[in-house]
Amino acid sequence: MRITASSTGEEIKDLALSIHQLVNKLPLTMRTQKSMGVRIEEGQVLDYHYTGPILEKVMKEGVKSGDIPESGPYKGIPVVVVPLIEGDEVIAAIGVVDITKGIYSDIMEITKRPQSLKSKKEELR
Repeated sequence: MRITASSTGEEIKDLALSIHQLVNKLPLTMRTQKSMGVRIEEGQVLDYHYTGPILEKVMKEGVKSGDIPESGPYKGIPVVVVPLIEGDEVIAAIGVVDITKGIYSDIMEITKRPQSLKSKKEELR
C-alpha cells in the first residue's frame, strides 16, 4: 500500500479501517492533502469524500491537534488529529473522534507506563 498526497478515500480506506480497529472502533476520519477522505464508524465507511475542520487545520499547520470542532457531524465532540508527514510535506491527516467526551484521552494519559526499571538504573549511574 502506498499513500500519497493525492490518494483518494477509496485508496486510504484499508489503512483507516485498520486504525479504526486499533482504537477500539472509535469514529475515525482521514484525508489526504489533495483528495477528500473517509469517515468511519462502527467498522463501516460512511463517507468516501469527507473532510472536517480539524483535519483541515492539521493539514495546514502540520502539527497534532486536540480540539473540539464547531461544525460538522462531530460538532462539540473532542477529536485528536495527527498529520502524516513524508519528508517536509504533510500528505494526510488522521483523526479519532473521542465519543467518550474525553474519557478515552484521559485514560490514555493516566495509563502511560512508568519508566522501565532498567532505564531508572541507568539514570542513577
